[in-house]
Amino acid sequence: MSSTNDADGYSGPGGPPEQLALIRETIAEAKAKAPKAKPRTWRGASVAEELPVARVLVNKGVLHLDRLFDYAVPAELSESAQPGVRVRVRFGAGSHRVHGGRREGGGLIDGFIVERRAESDYNGALAALAQVVSSEVVLGPRMLALARAVADRYAGSLADVLQLALPARSARAEAKPSPEPLPPPSAPEPAGWERYGAGPGFLRALAAGSAPRAVWTALPGPGWADELARAMAATLASGRGALAVVPDGRTAARVDAALTALLGEGRHALLTAESGPEKRYRQWLAVSRGSVRAVVGTRAAMFAPVRDLGLVAVWDDGDSSHSDDHAPFPHVREVLELRAVTDGCAFLVGSTSCTVEAAQLVESGWARPLVADRETVRTYAPRIRTVGDELLARDGAARAARLPSLAWETVREGLKTGPVLVQVPRRGYVPRLACERCRTPARCTVCAGPLEAPDERDLHCGWCGRQETSWHCEECGSFRLRAQVVGARRTAEELGRAFPAVPVRTSGRDHILDEVPDRPALVVCTPGAEPVAAGAGYAAALLLDGWAMLTRPDLRASEEALRRWIAAASLVRGDGQVVVVAEPTLRPVQALVRWDPVGHAVRELAERAQLGFPPVSRMAAVAAGSAEAVEAFLAGAALPPDAEVLGPVPLPGRRGEAAPGERALVRVPPGSGAALAAALKSAQAARLARGAAVSEAVRIRIDPPDIG
Repeated sequence: MSSTNDADGYSGPGGPPEQLALIRETIAEAKAKAPKAKPRTWRGASVAEELPVARVLVNKGVLHLDRLFDYAVPAELSESAQPGVRVRVRFGAGSHRVHGGRREGGGLIDGFIVERRAESDYNGALAALAQVVSSEVVLGPRMLALARAVADRYAGSLADVLQLALPARSARAEAKPSPEPLPPPSAPEPAGWERYGAGPGFLRALAAGSAPRAVWTALPGPGWADELARAMAATLASGRGALAVVPDGRTAARVDAALTALLGEGRHALLTAESGPEKRYRQWLAVSRGSVRAVVGTRAAMFAPVRDLGLVAVWDDGDSSHSDDHAPFPHVREVLELRAVTDGCAFLVGSTSCTVEAAQLVESGWARPLVADRETVRTYAPRIRTVGDELLARDGAARAARLPSLAWETVREGLKTGPVLVQVPRRGYVPRLACERCRTPARCTVCAGPLEAPDERDLHCGWCGRQETSWHCEECGSFRLRAQVVGARRTAEELGRAFPAVPVRTSGRDHILDEVPDRPALVVCTPGAEPVAAGAGYAAALLLDGWAMLTRPDLRASEEALRRWIAAASLVRGDGQVVVVAEPTLRPVQALVRWDPVGHAVRELAERAQLGFPPVSRMAAVAAGSAEAVEAFLAGAALPPDAEVLGPVPLPGRRGEAAPGERALVRVPPGSGAALAAALKSAQAARLARGAAVSEAVRIRIDPPDIG
């Protein structure tokens, strides 16, 4: 017998197979006969002796399944299957698939145990819990109650709210212990709060464990971040927790730095998308476990499970980032109002401007104003100057180069001492064009869409993308075009030619600057992308093409324009100058000149009260692919008797897209908002239970941010 035969496990012709060959054949035969492994069903396993039923919230975000389901708890999982933990369950098995008194089949789906019970309300066979994913309790009673309240208010499902509230699990983060909690710090000094009449008293109330509610109109300048940090520190000094929600990561970084400078490391958590999934979940666990009592974060942080919550705060509540883009579309301010009521904690909404909703909180007596007196405002606010159509018509420089002489002089003087901010409503080169002679908007000859010039040469349609090489005005026959709204790139190019020795920096959607140095430079940016200037701030600012923001077909156009202008002007030094190119007689322009955002919000609130528009009323948007689908849905909904239906009307289409469908607005007076949400939710659930076609999808949004 050769060594080769030895290795093959064969001793020669006609000889018996060797042991290795027998093993190979046995393994191959076993693989061929073995059935495919099935996920664990706990068939034949005994159930838990105590509380053998688990009530589970399954992760199905559809309204007709927005309820809890009972599952049997196997004895082996009884210890780990506690309320609040993540589990995997089988869902979708029919009642006919029962084996040994246990329902089997269906697909595996994630869920959360809400409670353990001695018996089930369901008379049929129960399926068993398939797996306890983690023993970490992530869905506590307070979180569950908050999520249910948000789901009911916005006509959504509990599972959808929890998708927004609970971060994705990271096993590595769960395996690491959280640090020990630090003792409460001492109460901070008022510092910047001394500038507000009721500011020191507000801080004292927080430090004493009270629950004041305030609408804070912050003074211009960088001090607001330190003031917000001091309000949180005063709450921590009382032994309670604090939560602050800001619009974006850049703003969160400023508050994070202010808190660190005031209290040191380890006393607060930063919850933003920029942190990454694992780090964010680790920080969230530190908050949930009670290791950290203070949280600063962006939108999703409104659900942060802060222990012994003493203060909830939202900064710049008018920013669109505070309204979630996922069902059921909750707004940060509204969710924090719910938390302030249910947890009995303090509430603070702050901004350099003032929204109509914040003004209503003061008008109703629910919150108190936190404002500085007029003399203090004049000390810290820059000087505002306006350039209207009459001045532009007489200004030769404005006709030739779009910027009026006053703007050129302001830039020239400002560059002597520091950077100058230039806010442009649009990005790009020349986003909108019109006839130079008669001002008729330039339209595409194919789809009637607006013509654009994204760079210096090309002219094409903003809707269908078709190139336009031989445009002429259909009204007067002119072949010459003028810019209706000049973009940030074109503005930066013009200013760069006018001031060749000065660097020009741009900040916009594609690249947003966080900070610019305190030296002469031109900073051209779009609204919301303004970087902070190091040192004392910008020497001057230009707010161009103001009419472009004021003429938007939206109920909030003037409020939003004023908010954007004040946010940019707040970055300018107190002895600086701001030039706004807009008609001086308009209400938001006058409010900017007087630096009176509260007065503007109060007047807007009074007008909306007369018209019956939010926030005086509650409103819901119901949209579908056709007017017939919207009307049929509303006809089948048991709307409150005082509901008023506006529409349906076509929704505006976007670039190159067909009209997305029809929308109706349903309006009810105060006190009927909960009934409206319940009626729409019930109608949607019944419709989905009937198996309505996907092509006829109906979308519901309570309190839509854009009414039109």
